Amino acid sequence: MPTSAAGSKRPLALPQGFTLLELLVVVALIAVATAGVSLSLRDSAQSALQRDAERLAVLLETGRAQARANGLPVVWRTQDNSANPVQSFVFEGLPPPGLPKNWLADTTRARAGSAITLGPEPLIEPQAVALSTAHSAPQSPGQTLWVVTDGLRPFKVQNTREQAPP
Repeated sequence: MPTSAAGSKRPLALPQGFTLLELLVVVALIAVATAGVSLSLRDSAQSALQRDAERLAVLLETGRAQARANGLPVVWRTQDNSANPVQSFVFEGLPPPGLPKNWLADTTRARAGSAITLGPEPLIEPQAVALSTAHSAPQSPGQTLWVVTDGLRPFKVQNTREQAPP
């Protein structure tokens, strides 16, 4: 036990706190980790298109079910508005409020004039609609996904227009 008498040994004082270099290293690590997380959370155009295609397949099936329940044909078609660069779509033949009319992503496009007839009959003609991304950047080629049905099975999303075997 140290005493205050002359000649007694004092214990070495332990350093308290952090050095400036240690703090700079920690701040740099946090900045790199934050940048990595923010880049990984960004929604890519491909995943946005996939999400819109899957949503359209579900909406088409819903419209098909409502057409059968009401006994009236329902037609899905794209709407291009020259005043608004964002494309939308409409389900004609459904009672209000109907189904959603906009894509989730502003870059999703269907070919202008595309239309799908969802008749009241259980068996409809084979139908397909191509969805693609708007070319906002020249270095990123647009991807195309197809929402298709053979007329009997539900609508599904695939990379080609042709029907896959059952």
